[in-house]
Amino acid sequence: MYAVVRSGARSYRVEEGGTITVDRRAGDAGDSVILDQVLLFADGVRVRAGTPFVTDAIVTAQIVGHGRGPKIRVFKYKNKTRSRKTRGHRQDETTLRITKIEA
Repeated sequence: MYAVVRSGARSYRVEEGGTITVDRRAGDAGDSVILDQVLLFADGVRVRAGTPFVTDAIVTAQIVGHGRGPKIRVFKYKNKTRSRKTRGHRQDETTLRITKIEA
């Protein structure tokens, strides 16, 4: 059994017991989170796709922890002027463990 859920601007394929890393969500480690934007649900017998969401499907997850992603370097350069800038960025992330998929 698996589902495809939307969190933020991205879609994730999830299974019970699996973990996913999403953009930062509010809450402490151990808190329960409900992902109700289920785009697709499959239970081995049939596959249900939503328009855009499956109405009665809910995915429940638990927050494992918060962290930061890898550092990304942004480099701006203008030729012939010795103008260059370097900037770094790290995205805040939350790790979720999928506890239950219901439909």
